Amino acid sequence: MTALAAPDSDAQLVSRAVDDLSRSTRFPVVFGGLETEGSVRVTAIAGARSHAIDDLVVKVGRGLGGAAMIEKRPRLALEYRTARTITHDYDRAILGEGIATLFAVPIVTDGRARGVLYCGSWSQAPVGDLVARPAFRAADAVGAELRIRDEVQRRLVALTPPPEAAAGLSPAAKEDLRESFAELRSIAATVDDAALRQRLAAVEQRLAAVAREGSGGGAETDVQLSPRELDVLACCALGSTNAEIALTLNLKEGTVKSYLQAAMAKLDASTRHAAVARARRLGILP
Repeated sequence: MTALAAPDSDAQLVSRAVDDLSRSTRFPVVFGGLETEGSVRVTAIAGARSHAIDDLVVKVGRGLGGAAMIEKRPRLALEYRTARTITHDYDRAILGEGIATLFAVPIVTDGRARGVLYCGSWSQAPVGDLVARPAFRAADAVGAELRIRDEVQRRLVALTPPPEAAAGLSPAAKEDLRESFAELRSIAATVDDAALRQRLAAVEQRLAAVAREGSGGGAETDVQLSPRELDVLACCALGSTNAEIALTLNLKEGTVKSYLQAAMAKLDASTRHAAVARARRLGILP
């Protein structure tokens, strides 16, 4: 696969989707990108026989992909060269690659088109539900990841209190902070992007530090919880059951129980509530 220039996290996300889709679809050529300032720049390509689409930039509303974004639904040009329902702004790139049939699926989150994935064939090829399904799944997966990133960014802006606010945290504010910490841990458990996980971890550490400062600091401790033990304990702090934690973290319920028991043992606590309380006193949880 050829990965082209784009912001790192976006390039990785699209590259992963294009790579996965190229393995699961019957189309030999797959490419795509996300929208920025009214245009989609193709940032990942798989299966191309030439460099014709390497620098393709598609304006929203133009061409097959641009139409798919405006309409927020898949568009198909079974015979691209003679298709009359689209503009042909990008014939040089598409026909230059030798594509005869082109299928465009928009990436949509919360009613907004964020990008497009293309599947192309060098010969005219019918596209039924079975053929189209992998593209739908890939676009949905990218949309879900973008939705998570949007939520993370919102929380990065809204939920990190400034250092000077620590001493004045009210009980209600501290509880909000604790819930935010647990929710961020839950979100982080679903994120594949390493850079995004690092940003989340930095925010989590800041939230925990603010809570410690607001309560006069945590006690000295050598207790070290694994990331998954901390995930489970943070969910426990929200009052979640083992079954709910398993669903949130995509784990088996028995695995959740094992992580919880390990955390309780490290914290010398006989119940989950005692474990949460001690973790808070030690500054492990906010």
